[in-house]
Amino acid sequence: MGRATAVIGLLVLLFSLPPAALAGGPFSNWSAVVVAGDYQAHSGGSTEAFDNARRDVAKTLVGMGFDASAVQQFSVRPKRYPREALGHAEAQTIYDALRLKAETARSGCLFYISTHGSPEGVVLGEQLLRPQLLAAMLNDACPARPTVVVISACFSGVFLPSLQKPDRLILTAARPDRASFGCGESDQYPYFDECFLSAASGAKDFSALGAGIQACVARKEKETGAEPASEPQIWIGPALRPMLPLYAFNRPQTKTP
Repeated sequence: MGRATAVIGLLVLLFSLPPAALAGGPFSNWSAVVVAGDYQAHSGGSTEAFDNARRDVAKTLVGMGFDASAVQQFSVRPKRYPREALGHAEAQTIYDALRLKAETARSGCLFYISTHGSPEGVVLGEQLLRPQLLAAMLNDACPARPTVVVISACFSGVFLPSLQKPDRLILTAARPDRASFGCGESDQYPYFDECFLSAASGAKDFSALGAGIQACVARKEKETGAEPASEPQIWIGPALRPMLPLYAFNRPQTKTP
């Protein structure tokens, strides 16, 4: 009975997708925001790690099948990157942009932030983005549709209880009581973001990507002696789990002789 129900659910979702989504891939009618929420290293100096992650995660999402015009990027220092079309990273601006894009890109939403975190929330410029506020933003901007939330920050597991919904998938860089690593002045990316980028090339969907990130982070922390282990978290809502085969990533076509 459970298998039959899952198959029926897949068929219902498949036939409910807009024609544009079917033609262009499962993410072609999704809206997405990718945010660099800080620019300071753990030492207090400046780092490019968060903006490097923001830029390259956005590129990777397009490679997965997201429409480039629907992937909006935000930085706390947008003027530093004049060649990129960036919004200023603050809660109201991000919410407005996601809600507006989601009015036309109705198949799903993705929210990704790379920043510092605390047990109360994550840094967003001069603000602290708390779990309850992010939940309210996503509930209002992206109702009744699949949503992927990725939070790359220390203590980011604190977001799980507030964000959990049946049609959501959530990836966090750490347990609610653990720090994450890779936010130094000389780091190219935080560890979690680096592992997101490296694991994405071989993952078939977000569930496999999450498992790949966990393995990658554990390996990198062991290699560098970073402890205690951050233990990235994955949560998949029960309504979304059986649908994940429909949300497969694009893969480059290989030419046969």
